[in-house]
This record gives sequence, structure tokens and C-alpha cells, in this order.
Amino acid sequence: MKALRRNQDTGLALTIGVLSGLIGYFVGMPLPWMLGPMIGTTIAAMARLPVRGPGKLRPFVIPIIGVLLGSGITAELFGQLSSWAATLILLPLFLCAAAGVSYVVYRKLGGYDPVTAFYAAMPGGLNEMLLLGAAAGGNEKKIALAHAARVFLVVVLVVAYFGIFLGVRSGAGGRGFVPLSALSALDYVILAGCAALGSIGGKWLNLPAAPVFGPMILSGIVHVAGMVHTAPPSVIIIAAQIVIGTIIGARFVGSTVREILRDLGIAAVATAGMLAIAVLFAEGIAHFMGMPLSQAFLAYSPGGLTEMSLLSLTLGQDFAYVSVTHIIRITLIIAIAPTVFRWLLRRD
Repeated sequence: MKALRRNQDTGLALTIGVLSGLIGYFVGMPLPWMLGPMIGTTIAAMARLPVRGPGKLRPFVIPIIGVLLGSGITAELFGQLSSWAATLILLPLFLCAAAGVSYVVYRKLGGYDPVTAFYAAMPGGLNEMLLLGAAAGGNEKKIALAHAARVFLVVVLVVAYFGIFLGVRSGAGGRGFVPLSALSALDYVILAGCAALGSIGGKWLNLPAAPVFGPMILSGIVHVAGMVHTAPPSVIIIAAQIVIGTIIGARFVGSTVREILRDLGIAAVATAGMLAIAVLFAEGIAHFMGMPLSQAFLAYSPGGLTEMSLLSLTLGQDFAYVSVTHIIRITLIIAIAPTVFRWLLRRD
């Protein structure tokens, strides 16, 4: 009976996600198939509707995004690596500044305890920060809500920044629709293998963001080698985005409207502070490296790897540059967060 109820709740969430995605698409929303379900399921959660995120589908859809990202890798890409040096060198400094501002917001404005505030403030992956924060004795619910709100708000605010301040609209330089018939049976087998083997191998090798990064590497290899010449079909990518957006929005389930609004408000202040710092760093990199401001800003925006990579594709930016920067960001946060936390806790 409980399993049936869970399936019904998941079905309702996906239905809301699909309808919200369609609305987002028809009104011209950027990244409609992810942003629409995010907003729709968040509203449903606040309205106390019985929705449940399709978490069991996540291990299947995230590698699909990795395969999509890998399909855009070309041999010419490796010649651009030297131009990314300044971004990667300044990245640790950016992380210190952004996380520091966010930590102060959660401690002073939110009144969070030091453990919860620290792991809520770290611009790393939600799952990783939740595990580390719980192990250190933090409030799991507040940490989860903080990161869900950060990812949600970063996507919304970045889209607004691109449209209002940079004049960049969805679809600029984006890919065309790829029909199911564009791939042969062998193409499907190869790309499915990249998704499955990349995800498993990435976890075995302890790669950062393994479900995305592993398939991305294998997909890049087969596309550069000429084994496959086409990206995954658009219908499959749209379905993956709907699932991801629905999962993000459904993370607010179980919280009262007051809790959600309070945590969203605190997260909004922290996220705005991190994005302001991202703009400053991006301005510097764009000025000294002759790089488009939009590209540098996306690389430093503290959203999730999957979400920011999809945004870079939708907005016609260099997704490889953006993806690599976010992979390194997540790796650095996971590697140094526990050590920095112990030092900060002693001083606090």
C-alpha cells in the first residue's frame, strides 16, 4: 500500500513537472524543461500537495546529461586549455570569498549552528555536503534545503542576469532538435554503453561528480574518434531535464510554507552574495583574458554541475570550459571542506 502511494505521489510530481515544462516552453522560458518543473514542483510542495521526487530515476538520467556534454567535445577543444589557466588559478580564491560570505549569512542572519552554517554555505554538491554535514553533526534538513534553494536560485538568477544585463537569450548558438531517427541502432548501443560504463567506472575511480563526468569522458572519446557523430535525441534529453527539475523542486516537500520561505530568503541573500562575487571575478577574467563575460560568469556561478552545464548549452556558451571549472570546484570543496571546517570551528 505504501509503495503504491509513493508511486502515485511520484506520478503526480512528474505530471506537474511535464505540464510546467510545457508551460515554460510555450512562454519562451530559458531552459524550460528543467526550470519549469523546478518552479512547478516547488509550488506544489509549498501547497502541501502529495508530490514525491522521482529519485529512483536520477541514476539513469544524470549519465544521459554526461553523454550529451561529451557529444560536444572536439579535438580542437584541447588547444584551448591554456586559455583557462587564469580561471582555474583564481578559482580557490573565489571559493574562499563566496563561501565566507555565505557562511556569515547563515550564521548571523539565519542563526544556524556552526556545523550547519558551514556545510550549507559550501558551494559543493548537495549530496556530498549533506553527507559531510550530517557526519559532522549538522542539521541535515537545513543543509539540504540550503543547497536545494541555492541550485534553484542560481538557475533563476543566472537566467535573469543573462537576459537583463548581458542581453543573451535562450537558443543563441544552441543545438537543433535531434530526432530519434538521427541515430542508428549501433549509435544507441555505444551511447548507452558510455552512460552505463562511464557512471560505474567514474564511481570506481572516485571521480568528482562521477555520474556526469564519467559518461562525459567516454562520450567525448567516442565522438572525437568518430564512432558516433550525433548527440543523444532531444526527446531523451528533455525527459532527463524534466526529471532533474522535478527532483530539485520536490526537495522542499515536508517543510512548512514558513520554513521554505524563511530558508529561501536566507538562501537568496547568501546566493546573491556569491553571485555578486562571481560577477567581480568574471569581470576580471573577461578583462585580462579577453574572454566573454557571459562565459566566465557561468563558470563561476555556484550552481550544480548538471544545471550549469545545461545552461551553458542552452545559452550558447562554451560548455566544456564551464563544466571543467565546476568539476574542479566540486573536487576542491570536497577535498578541503572537512579540514577548513575543523579550523573554523576552533576559531568560532
